[in-house]
Amino acid sequence: MTMTNTEQTKVHTVMTREEVQEQVHRFRREGYAEERIFVLTHDKTRTKRLAERTDAEEIGIMDEGIGTAIGNIFRNTGDELRAKMRSLGIAEAEAERLEAEMDRDKIVVIAWGGREYDNDDFDRDVYFHPYMMYNGYTNQPPLR
Repeated sequence: MTMTNTEQTKVHTVMTREEVQEQVHRFRREGYAEERIFVLTHDKTRTKRLAERTDAEEIGIMDEGIGTAIGNIFRNTGDELRAKMRSLGIAEAEAERLEAEMDRDKIVVIAWGGREYDNDDFDRDVYFHPYMMYNGYTNQPPLR
């Protein structure tokens, strides 16, 4: 098993259940705990089905925090997805981009570093695959 820094959150965008399964296994080999590997799609039923079939998890109340979970009751699907990702440290602009990818049937697989985030706080060291370009820098969040 290859051990990496499991405190770093990693986000991969894939297309198929097989790719989800491969990525979940890869994250496990890197040392991420089973309960910190999440799958997310634009459809709750699809997310649940993928989580069950790939040994990934759904982002739940304990992961996103009680405040986000309560707020999600009143949010539309896109807002709820972005709030879930934001609670794991994904910056607002990245959550918007990933939600747009999910609109195009892509699947997001997240290995979470374990720290909860609130409000405008976000993790500046999230690793995205495929790589993204932000303000001329690879894999860096947008300048604020």
